[in-house]
Amino acid sequence: MRAQDWTASIERLPGVLAAQRAAYLRDGPLSMERRAAAMDALVEALLSRSEDFAQAISADFGHRSPHETRLADIFPVIAGLRHARRHFRRWAKPTRRPIDLMFRPARGEIMWQALGVVGIVAPWNYPVQLALGPLTGAIAAGNRAMIKPSELTPATSALLAEVIALVFLPEDVAVIQGGPEVAQAFSSLAFDHLLFTGSTGVGRKVMRAAAEHLVPVTLELGGKSPVVLAPDFPVAKAAERIAVGKLFNAGQTCIAPDYALVPRVQEAAFIDAYSQAVARLYPSLAGNPDYTAIVSDAHFDRLTALVADARGRGAMVREINPANETVSALARKFPPVVLSGVPTDATALREEIFGPVLPVVPYDDLAEACRYINERPRPLAFYLFSNDQATVDHALAATISGGVALNDTLLHCVQEELPFGGVGESGMGAYHGEAGFRTFSHARSVFRQSRLNGAGMTRPPYGKRMNWLLNLVLR
Repeated sequence: MRAQDWTASIERLPGVLAAQRAAYLRDGPLSMERRAAAMDALVEALLSRSEDFAQAISADFGHRSPHETRLADIFPVIAGLRHARRHFRRWAKPTRRPIDLMFRPARGEIMWQALGVVGIVAPWNYPVQLALGPLTGAIAAGNRAMIKPSELTPATSALLAEVIALVFLPEDVAVIQGGPEVAQAFSSLAFDHLLFTGSTGVGRKVMRAAAEHLVPVTLELGGKSPVVLAPDFPVAKAAERIAVGKLFNAGQTCIAPDYALVPRVQEAAFIDAYSQAVARLYPSLAGNPDYTAIVSDAHFDRLTALVADARGRGAMVREINPANETVSALARKFPPVVLSGVPTDATALREEIFGPVLPVVPYDDLAEACRYINERPRPLAFYLFSNDQATVDHALAATISGGVALNDTLLHCVQEELPFGGVGESGMGAYHGEAGFRTFSHARSVFRQSRLNGAGMTRPPYGKRMNWLLNLVLR
């Protein structure tokens, strides 16, 4: 969108929110039938337009593997919609809670009530999954929603708006396109809940903006998700699985393995095994349809500067270019890189990489590896490769992260029965499956007094009867 269009989007925001809130107050939450129909319709729309989405995302990136789009943008959303469609009625049932003996035969329960209007700020790296995944939970809980997709993927955002408009009325779900100014105005609206996916730095700004109206937030951020290779695990097998997770979407994944902690005696073997695995996965780069481009010139330049900074500080830089091609910067295909001997003050070990660059950090024992992780902000994901249960137990007890995958990477994110979310600087709150339904619902406590009850014993005037009762309950 052009800059002048963004002003129109900002001016549109209050009216869209007011219309959705009015619809909620007039009609209540979306009916169970409407929720089911919307989820079915979204599944059909994604199935019928999956090729269009693959082309749009590829156009936005410069090149994006169509298989990666189907695997990471289309499949997870469809799986999440189908899972919610099967279970949302059960999730929505009131939950009985026990009442203390003193207050029986009264009854207690929790009613799951839609919050109202949910705001969703989605990033560019998985522009369909990270817009419609949260929407699934919001709709399953009966909410209206407004979605702000990234300006870095304009073709995808336009297609997303088109599909949403086919399934929903604007008073139910609306897509608001625009740049950073729109995102800032969007985050300042008085939503009933706001979910933001993006960087930690922008997440702080979003939280400050939401605080003005006391809007509760779910922040899905990122950070430096570590991999620990334990001495007992086969190096070649770990290297291949780490390469798959690191290079999917060219590393532009919030839960991508950011750096690898490797036993010092296995460091050279790991780097060789990783390089060989990359060559098998991507025997060429420039014309390879499986190898995704970096989304923008600015992000490409940032990665170039990150590698140059490491090299300038004395790190060893191994570029993996199996076909020895000339990879034009104009195509924004960044060759996979392994860094070793990286000083701790290098950018590559201080900032989230978000690209196909893997620093390797040697360690001497597991306790040292865990200390290294704990000395840094808590990551969104933690990956451990070990078949030894004592090692697994120690590492899980000694570290904190948003989620964990053992002996693989990324796959914990696509399990609908597992909540997905960060901790500390990697975020707060969670969604996916039932966790998403709960996030976008209010747990409303209901106390049902019985016809026959002893509440009268606690009313004034107080006297011996009250003293006897207090002595009874306080002992």
